Amino acid sequence: MRLIAVGDNVVDYYEDREEMFPGGNAVNVAVFWKRYGVEEVSYIGIVGNDEEGEHIVNSLAQEQIDVSRVRKVFGASGEAVVTLDEQGDRKFVGSNKGGVQKELKLNFTESELAFINTFSLLHTSVFSHLEKELPLLQQYIDISFDFSTRYDKDYLELVCPYIKFAIFSGGDLTNVECEALIARVHQLGTPNIIVTRGSEGSLFSDSKQLYKQGIVETEVVDTLGAGDTFVAIFLKEYVLSGNAEEAMEKGAAAASETCQRFGAFGHGKKRAKRITIG
Repeated sequence: MRLIAVGDNVVDYYEDREEMFPGGNAVNVAVFWKRYGVEEVSYIGIVGNDEEGEHIVNSLAQEQIDVSRVRKVFGASGEAVVTLDEQGDRKFVGSNKGGVQKELKLNFTESELAFINTFSLLHTSVFSHLEKELPLLQQYIDISFDFSTRYDKDYLELVCPYIKFAIFSGGDLTNVECEALIARVHQLGTPNIIVTRGSEGSLFSDSKQLYKQGIVETEVVDTLGAGDTFVAIFLKEYVLSGNAEEAMEKGAAAASETCQRFGAFGHGKKRAKRITIG
């Protein structure tokens, strides 16, 4: 199986620990794919020419992910400043809005499109600035797209016609709101929809049936990356088998493991505190 993640990366800087961890939705999904048995995983994204960018790329390489098509450019890599509350829930207190990634966009050459075409699924996100590339990319590969909490009508209309899987963070939505969102996204042409709901578990609709999955109870150290873990493992299992219930169960079990460590997937590196970014 070959899967590819394209787009956002970041270092999550834990102020209380003076430690940075690699992350970002596309990066996290790539790592969890590899850790949970996907034979070949590639990542394409943009990093800055700084310590943070180097740490992101080195961490991915250590996870045996192909990073040969990562662009390194002059400027700051993406950074988010994070604290943890007493329950281990992450709280973002600032960021540099993606650093160089918000200034530059990924352009794909013919050879890269041919390369992308050799994979089973491409995963990207609302933080990856790839919306205008989706009509092109979907001619080469099925796409999964993480909207986070972006539910507005215009954005859904921009993205949904071109993707196979839509993923939303719905922890602040009621059951009724989740089901209304799912119906709206199906109407816009997306056949498969995942809604993660934090401690409430997750929902999945394949256009025919709505599936529900609870969380797996665990000792929580840090919830950062748990939702991305669920999504990664669900996508991998569902693409392989088409069995939604089994894919959701495996995703929930993997997410509980992520909650037991700091950072989305580890690779912490000590770094002096800087001025908090806005």
